[in-house]
Order: sequence, then C-alpha cells, then structure tokens
Amino acid sequence: MSTRVPVKIEANPWADLRRFTDARIALGRVGASLPTEEVLKFGLAHAMARDAVHAALDPAALTSALAPLGLPCLEVHSQAPDRPSYLLRPDLGRMLHPDAATGLRARNSTCDIAIVLADGLSAVATQAHAAPLLSALLPLCHPAWTLAPLLIARQARVALGDDIGEALHARLVLVLIGERPGLSSPDSLGAYLTFNPRRGRNDAERNCVSNIRPAGLSYAEAARKISWLMGEALSRQLTGVELKDDSDVPALPGAANSGLNLA
Repeated sequence: MSTRVPVKIEANPWADLRRFTDARIALGRVGASLPTEEVLKFGLAHAMARDAVHAALDPAALTSALAPLGLPCLEVHSQAPDRPSYLLRPDLGRMLHPDAATGLRARNSTCDIAIVLADGLSAVATQAHAAPLLSALLPLCHPAWTLAPLLIARQARVALGDDIGEALHARLVLVLIGERPGLSSPDSLGAYLTFNPRRGRNDAERNCVSNIRPAGLSYAEAARKISWLMGEALSRQLTGVELKDDSDVPALPGAANSGLNLA
C-alpha cells in the first residue's frame, strides 16, 4: 500500500511585501508549481478583466448618479455600432457618430471645458468612479470657467474627445475613461486632458492621470491633480509633453478657487 506524502507549501521570503501592492509577487510554491489557491485567484482575476472589457455602460444609471451635481447630461456614440466592432476597429471608437456630431454642432455654443464620461475598455470603471471623481473635482474648478453639458459616450476611445471638443468649440476637453483592465485592476479610471481639441490630435498632446480608484489614486488626489492641470492648460494654452505635472509643488496662499459657470 502506498502512503500519500503531505505536500508542503513553501512561503516566499518576500511575502511581507505583498501588503504594499496588488501585484502578484511572493506567491509561494508547491514543488515547482503555484499553490492551488493562487491559481484560482489568477483565474478569477483574468475572468474579471475579460468581463470588464465586454461590460456595457448603463447611461441611465450613470445619469442618475450624476444628478446630485446639478449638471445637464447628453449621450453620444462613436462610429462603432457595437462592442465587437469597437474591439476590432479602434479607429471607429475615435470618431463621433455623424448624428451625434450634428447634434453637438447645432448647439452653436462655446465653452472652456467639455467633460466626457466614456466607457473605454472598462465600463465598470466609469460606472463606479466617474460620479465620485466629479464630485471631488468640480468644487476645485475656477469660477470663471464655463462648462459644457456632461457627455456620456459609448463605444469610445480617448480620441473621441477631440471630435466632441471640436464640435462644442471647447478650449479644453477632459475625457474620463475606463482603462484597459489589468489582472489586479479591472476598474481603473483614466483622465485625459487635451487643449484645443480637434481631430488629428495625438497622445503626445495630452496629459493623463491614471489608476483612479479606491485601491489606486484616490478621488481627492486625482481631482487635485486634474484641476491643477486644467488651470495650467488654460493659462498656458497647451497640454501634453510641454506641460509637466508640478501639482505636488506647494501652491501660493489664496490660490484655491471654487465654483463654475455653465455654458
């Protein structure tokens, strides 16, 4: 009769470092393999990332969550007709649907800032974090800035903000978008700022604040950085590689402002 030898899980000496990161480090091992628990956790994380990519944004629920802010909301759509097309044709997600473009141009208005809430590659991130981030951000806006209605964009890439900003004659566009899910962050929200938005802008002409979520960059900290970048962008009339994020440099006394105007 054979006797089963108990298998020992050997702990990794770096295990204490796991409390500082969600990255998969110091997982331990059983012989030459990972412990079963870690294999199952990896499978769950992978499934959550895949689900985030395919999840659909719920504009009605997002509009309801934004209601306490007291700002009007408009829905727009890219030229990607559905999720499979969006994933296979990134170019379609960067262009505003003709009907949406016509509707925005018909407003015949100008504004300092257009804010776009886009599904991106993780609608769950936008659904969960856009409203609380804006709740932290709007009180930090300069009272003289005019703001377009909030734009809820489906099947959207970052560059869709260029079409939207151009149609609204916005000086600056802020795109809050679900970032590509990672195995430890299926709900990460990114914020992209582009001065003088228009079709043809490239990523070197944008500033980005990423990993906005409770387990990453907090709403308050992200709002502070974004508001600082917004002020500098409008003042210096540029964004991108020429605009360095110096938001951690102490501000002069009395520099804070609150409130905003609606365009």
